[in-house]
Amino acid sequence: MMKLKNYINGQWIEGSGNEIPLYNAVNGELVAISDTGGINFEQALDYGRTVGYKNLSSMTFYDRGEMLKKVALYLLERKKKYYDLSYKTGATHADSWVDIEGGFGTFFTYSGLAKRMLPNTPFWVDGDTQKLSANGTFIGTHILTPSEGVSVQINAYNFPVWGMLEKLSTSLLAGVPSIVKPATPGSYLTNAVFHDMIESGILPEGAIQLVCGEPGNILDYVQDGDSVLFTGSASTGKKLKSLPSVSNNAVRFNMEADSLNCSILGLDAKPGTPEFDLFIKEVRTEMTTKAGQKCTAIRRIIVPEDLVADVQHALSKALDQTKIGNPLSRETRMGSIVGKKEMAVLQDKIELLKVETELIYDGKQELVNADYEKGAFMTPKVFYNDKPFEKNSSHEVEAFGPVSTIMPYKDAEEAAALAKRGKGSLVGSIISCDEKFVAETSWKMASSHGRIFVLNRDNAKESTGHGSPLPTLMHGGPGRAGGGEEMGGLNGLHFFLQKTAIQGSPDILTAITKIYQQGATQHFSDKHPFRKYFEEVEIGDSLETAGRTVTEADIVNFSNVSWDHFYAHTDVTSLNGTIFDKTVAHGYFILSAAAGLFVSGKKGPVIANYGLENASFFKPVYAGDTITVYLTAKEKINKGVKGRNIPSGVVKWLVEVVNQRDEIVCVATILTLVAKKSQFLDLNLKNIQKHLNGLTVNSLPKWGIMTPQNMLEHLEDFLKMSVGEERIECRTKDEEQLEKLRDWLYKEKAITRDLKFEGLPENENASLRYKNLEEAKEKFIESLKKYLIYYRENPLAEHTHPLFCNIGKEMWELFHRKHFTHHFEQFGLTD
Repeated sequence: MMKLKNYINGQWIEGSGNEIPLYNAVNGELVAISDTGGINFEQALDYGRTVGYKNLSSMTFYDRGEMLKKVALYLLERKKKYYDLSYKTGATHADSWVDIEGGFGTFFTYSGLAKRMLPNTPFWVDGDTQKLSANGTFIGTHILTPSEGVSVQINAYNFPVWGMLEKLSTSLLAGVPSIVKPATPGSYLTNAVFHDMIESGILPEGAIQLVCGEPGNILDYVQDGDSVLFTGSASTGKKLKSLPSVSNNAVRFNMEADSLNCSILGLDAKPGTPEFDLFIKEVRTEMTTKAGQKCTAIRRIIVPEDLVADVQHALSKALDQTKIGNPLSRETRMGSIVGKKEMAVLQDKIELLKVETELIYDGKQELVNADYEKGAFMTPKVFYNDKPFEKNSSHEVEAFGPVSTIMPYKDAEEAAALAKRGKGSLVGSIISCDEKFVAETSWKMASSHGRIFVLNRDNAKESTGHGSPLPTLMHGGPGRAGGGEEMGGLNGLHFFLQKTAIQGSPDILTAITKIYQQGATQHFSDKHPFRKYFEEVEIGDSLETAGRTVTEADIVNFSNVSWDHFYAHTDVTSLNGTIFDKTVAHGYFILSAAAGLFVSGKKGPVIANYGLENASFFKPVYAGDTITVYLTAKEKINKGVKGRNIPSGVVKWLVEVVNQRDEIVCVATILTLVAKKSQFLDLNLKNIQKHLNGLTVNSLPKWGIMTPQNMLEHLEDFLKMSVGEERIECRTKDEEQLEKLRDWLYKEKAITRDLKFEGLPENENASLRYKNLEEAKEKFIESLKKYLIYYRENPLAEHTHPLFCNIGKEMWELFHRKHFTHHFEQFGLTD
């Protein structure tokens, strides 16, 4: 047994008030004690607004995305202990996987979205620029910045981990500090995960705080700029939302509350069809996963009136086969309710349902390695509402457990009407292969649902299921469900961001947004923009190309190459009544010709064309017209590196094509993948020779015992290995280790100074083979030349490295660059 500590003002503190015992839901044993007595909530909120906000909001969106990934990886390595605690909440292994690794997955998803789609700035430009004046000297756009406050996040008891991480994924990425208040029953699991998040040292000071137990009067101190996210009962949510501190201070409030979700069996889904079987499986899953303690669980089973008996029989049989009991048993498929107190509330709701609906299935399962008296176990229960348009308890009472109600319908109109009687749901599902039925039902019920899930034989294998909220789609619902919205991809961040309109001149907006605006000052230089590394490119860097006169032959040849024989390009006799005076150049030819004018032919930092956005054609280009291109660096997007890829970023370039009359004929944005400047030396002969000029017999190493000549002969040994002149056996035998070593070659990680190569003598230098340092320099340069020529002539050759085994040109180059840099730094040759 442990007393849970709260994390407040950057410190772990024990409460000093009313202790609340937390029990094992399976056997009733005491697990932990929660206590929030004595916490100064006013100070906690102020600490988040000041220290937390300053540290988080100053980070870029990209860096906050990287932070989420690091936290998720850290937690993933420690997941076993979370599973051990999760079983005590009554969750099975499958339940725990959704809660624990589903939570980590949400962090991973938002990290990926940030690194793909968000800027490397602390603000986010939202939407297109608007032209506000005739000549374009006055323009406007919007930016999003972190709301200057703290987010109080109150979570439900059913998902102690996912509930916390789902909310934190968006608030942390938005740059807003948070105070997490988990539901008390399973807070010992939340506490363990939170503790490791703090222990990791990845999050900046003040980013997150934890209140483990009763929330006290914390909401009395919220103010303008703060936000409250609440998941729980609608009655509690409404009370919190109406607090004077919340309503009078315009505190942002997001609520996810009661939800009487439904699943509709299509008229076509007769017994024997895949859809009927999928329906029974889905309903059973949603009734028994987390013992039905899910805000997305199916509470209302809407079926064609002639199939009620078939559904009742098939569902009863499926539920009979569900093993209930101790989650640690391999047989168990459904665990317990989270606690005795919650079970008593559930029993009261069941009694309410019994008043006007018939209990047609009441499971009698024997428990697996568990006891009904000690644990909080309940068998599944199915009710039948024979008049669902008259009897309303099924549409009003949410029994938060393994409880659901079957109700009949006649046609699509009635099915949709019954779905909407829930007065607002998180999710409704339709299981049918009849596209017309699905289409008619879904749009009619959409207004009262946050998500509609359609299942049939076509998507069953890959479907994530009725009850699975996904980070990239909205989680929330109207009406009874609270009217809130969470996740939904990047839209989930908007709740925490302040949207501000920015107006000014093109130069001013370029300076503010870090995105080039048309009409702003362009910066021309002798160095071609494509010769610059990602870090060297500045917004506004521009190039004016030479002109190119378009000919009839260009138009004819492009038609033949592209097979685009649209009449406007090929048939002058068909132009009467069109906007064209004569055959016109293809739009894609204009873009291709523009690229031919602005690209740099030599190999350089630009790796590849990454995409094309917003291409528009404004005026026709005819044979005899001369086009000129203005290329301008518009925006830079940092990019995470995955696997064996060159570290790089995306540069967006504004392409403006004008004709001989200075009329704009085409505007587009092209995206290029641009290499980042490496910290490692290029294998350029002149560059290497220049560095070697600083090496003398008197040069002393900054670490190690090598002499200058030893160092050069050592580097030459590896050059000879790389061309097969010296053969050596690979020492790495484990395949998994070998792949990790090869992956390291692609990372911007230097060789550590204390690394000892096994091939060198211990505590002494290898014997010298050349008479002096000058000869060693000559031989080294000769070997470098030979290496460079060898791989030009034999680009597919592979030779053995003692650590990386058989590797080719690319990996050998990556190794030599790191290896040269390591030893040149050893002797101060790169200073």
